[in-house]
Amino acid sequence: MIPRYSPPDMAALFTDAARFGLWLEVELLATEAQSSVGVVPPEDAATCRAKAPTVDDVFVADVLERERVTDHDVAAFVDVVQDRIGAPAGSFIHYGLTSSDVVDTALSATLTRAADLLLVDLDRFVDALRTRALELMDVPVTGRTHGMHAEPTTFGAKFALWALQADRDRRRLRQAREAIAVGKLSGAVGTYSNIDPAVEAHVCAALGLKPVPATQVIARDRHAEYLWACASIGATVELMCTEIRHLARSELGEAEEPFGAGQKGSSAMPHKRNPILSERLCGLARLLRGYLGAGLEDVALWHERDISHSSVERVALPDASLLTCYLLRKATGLASGLVVHADRALDNLTNGSFGLVFSQSVLLALVSAGLTRDEAYRIVQRDARTAWSERRHFRQILKADPDVTLTDAQLDEAFDLTRTLRHVDRFADAVTALP
Repeated sequence: MIPRYSPPDMAALFTDAARFGLWLEVELLATEAQSSVGVVPPEDAATCRAKAPTVDDVFVADVLERERVTDHDVAAFVDVVQDRIGAPAGSFIHYGLTSSDVVDTALSATLTRAADLLLVDLDRFVDALRTRALELMDVPVTGRTHGMHAEPTTFGAKFALWALQADRDRRRLRQAREAIAVGKLSGAVGTYSNIDPAVEAHVCAALGLKPVPATQVIARDRHAEYLWACASIGATVELMCTEIRHLARSELGEAEEPFGAGQKGSSAMPHKRNPILSERLCGLARLLRGYLGAGLEDVALWHERDISHSSVERVALPDASLLTCYLLRKATGLASGLVVHADRALDNLTNGSFGLVFSQSVLLALVSAGLTRDEAYRIVQRDARTAWSERRHFRQILKADPDVTLTDAQLDEAFDLTRTLRHVDRFADAVTALP
């Protein structure tokens, strides 16, 4: 992932040094476990730990240089580690293991750490959405369906629904973390032919992983589940940002991204305050979804394994983790700093719609007054079209219509915004109950 979208703490998990460092720890733990079951002499296991190389830039460069000869990254890594430790102890590095024992177990450890970072970010995102939901619960805004005026809602209801969805993302990510927090050191086809299961148990316990049955590789539906959790988070962020983009349009002007001192919205038009962050996050969510498709393609491998998944994962898993982290942190700031123009929203609701957002309330009032539903519908539909085409308030048209027999008090109730929004406390209750 390019540095622009790479939060440093998440990026640090996916460097060559971090990867080789985990590989080395798996190898050392396995050697120590082999010693405990009587396969490796205890003094050789101790020597491996004592003389283990420091994984620094020089070590990384040596492994990459060796890989030019071996054309196999794990083999190159093992060669360099054994050379640094020296014979005879170094010869017990990678004893009884296959490459995927090391790579897959280390990858699981990396992804669980990435998930832990994302879960902290998700907590902050949910908290930001909940705070704005409660703050804006009673601030009315036009609800829209198909892009058209529908009925009144509130900004708080919007934020509450985003918070509830983000909480579901949080649960999905927790489940995905559990699914990926597994390891295997069971040999070439997973049958422990040359390694004691106790070695696997020891290594996994030290890394906070759970041993699982496997072929030569850990089943890739686990990695796909992790990518699904990331893609779902991206979809939630995109949902919020799409709404912000619409509400920020000049014709609506109901919400606006925070605009910093010295910021420029356009290189050509000084008046512009474009919703650039929302647009950026929508675009990155599309990219994030693409990694899920690739992850699902990785599930079906030939027999006990092939490596068609490997090249995909080297890109998809780090990039998805980085993008999800970036999306969450930027979306949290956006949610917290979003400027809500309550007066403009109320004007659009009451005047911009000419009162048509209360059409259902009028319909129900006419039905309660004795008309059939179809009769009432036709009257309301006709008068609503007249109000819109003549740019006059809906209530004026209804008042002048002899087919409308509602009293002033009944019309007052039908057009009462407070009555329409009297149950928004249900949204507040829902977000308040979030953990």
